Amino acid sequence: MGSAAGATGELDVFDAGRCCGGYALGVAVGRRFGEVIRSRMSRDLVLRQQLLPFASTAQAEPLLAALRAANSARYPQYWDELVGTADGSGVPLLHIMLVNFRKEILPFIPKEDHDREEEADDDCSDVLVVSESMAIAAHNEDANVALLGHTYVVKATSPDGSSSFTAYTYAGELPSCAFGFNSNGVAFTLDSVPPVHGEIVAGAIARNFVSRDLLEARSLDDAMHRICSPDISVGHSYNLMDVRSRRIVNVETASGNRFAVREAGVAPFFHANMYRHLQIKQVCS
Repeated sequence: MGSAAGATGELDVFDAGRCCGGYALGVAVGRRFGEVIRSRMSRDLVLRQQLLPFASTAQAEPLLAALRAANSARYPQYWDELVGTADGSGVPLLHIMLVNFRKEILPFIPKEDHDREEEADDDCSDVLVVSESMAIAAHNEDANVALLGHTYVVKATSPDGSSSFTAYTYAGELPSCAFGFNSNGVAFTLDSVPPVHGEIVAGAIARNFVSRDLLEARSLDDAMHRICSPDISVGHSYNLMDVRSRRIVNVETASGNRFAVREAGVAPFFHANMYRHLQIKQVCS
């Protein structure tokens, strides 16, 4: 996976400190990584060849309006953060919206204009093991080639200083649709899953907003609630870790508030890019 690297080749880490609200955090990240964000937007072929052309059509207008309304209503702080990222980086808000909503938009682009198999590489995988001697989540981070050189780490502290998070972040997107952890001992990794078109709800809650909310989780139970309660558009697979209690659970979700939970144990549990325990119609690879 690529990164925003300096002369040493190390992943660029930005500690935003205490920010007074989501917009301020977004502006700080946008300013710090503006060059990287603009570079990603100029080179991302999914954005340039699929999302932007679709966004100019009459079909896209109600879908984008519904996504904006649903996510800004449920997560106003994170919506402000997204707007701040656009303002801070100098990138049009539409472009920032499209990359953050890409998984919720791509299934609705007419097939003659978009080969959905092109997104098949935007996937990850995990092996989870918990025993008396170890508790491990081994994660492989895969993504679209447009993200090579276009990722970074964001650290932030709540305004009152009571909690903080660290998140591996795709340029221009909310932290984090990849993996992250916080000072409450909650960590997570994510795996994509492929529900068929009939399992997807147009204009509902986006996965990037759910994973951003995970960074604020106070406990494992709170993290599970944040995953399972939203009326999501497209399903996802979440690997949740409670560092303090040495617990790891996999949660698969789907539209219609459907979810299934499996706790990791001594036998290694592998999860890649197919549903394993939630009964969902899915695209077979």
